[in-house]
Amino acid sequence: MAARGRRVGLTANRRSQPMSAENIATSRRLIEEAFNHGNLDVIDEATADNFVDHDPMMGDQDTAAAKQTIAAYRESFPDDRVVYRWTGQGTFENELMGLPPTGEQGDPVRGITIDRHEGGKVAETWSQWDTLTFMRDIGAIPQEAAAPAGS
Repeated sequence: MAARGRRVGLTANRRSQPMSAENIATSRRLIEEAFNHGNLDVIDEATADNFVDHDPMMGDQDTAAAKQTIAAYRESFPDDRVVYRWTGQGTFENELMGLPPTGEQGDPVRGITIDRHEGGKVAETWSQWDTLTFMRDIGAIPQEAAAPAGS
């Protein structure tokens, strides 16, 4: 199952107040313990009495229904794959692909990676990421090549 073993990265919405470390830890605990380890009791411990899970496929669910859904997913998808979303950003300080460094920090590059595990180790990895932004930021393609048509 995609959530199994997944590392969750949580950040505050730019329009809201910064998330407290406690809120981040609580949300991470829900994913880690319920989805990754099957400890469904954590749902009762970490959610409010009026908890509602707004799920596009299952509809609105209370804690009992959320437990049933997680248990069903864990049973139905016992796969050996881990999916994670990531963001990378850095300053271009050394030559890459024959291009001289610019000293500039580019825009964040976002991607999704799927790892297939075998014998407790990663055996295969597939990644999809924003190569256009990356190539633009290191000067491999002109800035206008990255602009949407008509802009």
